[in-house]
Amino acid sequence: MMQQAKDFLDESEALYALISPLSDAELATPTLFKGWTISDVIGHLHMWNWAADLSLKDGEGFKAFWARVAAHMAKGGTLTAFERQWAEGLQGRALVQAWREFYLPMAARFGEADPSARVLWAGPDMSVRSSITARLMETWSHAQAIYDVMSVDRQDGERIRNIVVLGVNTYGWTFANRKMEVPRPMPHLRLTGPSGELWTFGEEGTGELIEGSATAFCQVVAQTRNIADVDLRVEGPNAKQWMAIAQCFAGPPENPPAPGVRHKAASRLSA
Repeated sequence: MMQQAKDFLDESEALYALISPLSDAELATPTLFKGWTISDVIGHLHMWNWAADLSLKDGEGFKAFWARVAAHMAKGGTLTAFERQWAEGLQGRALVQAWREFYLPMAARFGEADPSARVLWAGPDMSVRSSITARLMETWSHAQAIYDVMSVDRQDGERIRNIVVLGVNTYGWTFANRKMEVPRPMPHLRLTGPSGELWTFGEEGTGELIEGSATAFCQVVAQTRNIADVDLRVEGPNAKQWMAIAQCFAGPPENPPAPGVRHKAASRLSA
C-alpha cells in the first residue's frame, strides 16, 4: 500500500477510536470550529472522502458533483447545509459508522492506484499521492476541533510529516492565492517530529527561521491554531508573514483563527 494511503487510514482510525464510544447526544456537541458539531465534522470528512474517491474512479462524475456544490454555494447556501443534504439525514453514530465503512476500502483503492496518476479536484488537478495526502491533512486538521472539545491531547505519529511537507510545498501558493508577491527566500525550518527526530527544510543562514515542534507547525499551516498560541520560534520578516497567513489547503484565502479562539476545553466532554 502507498505509504500516504496507509497514513490516511491510520489517522482516520485514530479519530474513529476517539469518537466511537460517543452517544448521539455527545456527537451533537458544538466545537470551536465555526460552531460545527462533532457530527458535522465527520459529515464533512465523509463527503469529501467520497468526492476524492469519485475523482479517482470517475473524473466526469466528479465534475458533475462539483458543479452541484458550486451551484449551491452560488445561491448563498452553506457548505454544511450541502453536506447534511448529501448525507440524506444521516447523523450521529450512524454517520460515524458510514464514514468508517467508506474510508476503509477507499484507503485500499488509493493504496493500489498509480501514485503519479492525475485526478481532478475543486482547484487544480493533482496526483493521486497528493490527493490522499490532502485527505490525511483534512482528517488531521478537522479532528483537532474534536480533540479540543473532548479535552484530549492528541498523540501524533510520524505520519504528520506528510502535513509538514504539504505546508512547505504550499509556501508560495499561500501568497499567490492572496495575489501577493512571494517573499524569498523561504524560511529555514527546524522541526522536531513526534519521535524526537529533527526535520529540516530550506536553506540555513538566511536570517529566516521557524523552529519548534512539527505538530505546532502543522497546526498553523492547517489553521487549527493561531501562531500566537503555539510554541514556534519565528525569526525574519518572511517567516513572520508566512505564519500569519499560512494555508496548506485548497480554496480561496482563509484567515487563521484569532489568538486564543481555538483551544482545548477545560473539562472532558459529557453528554
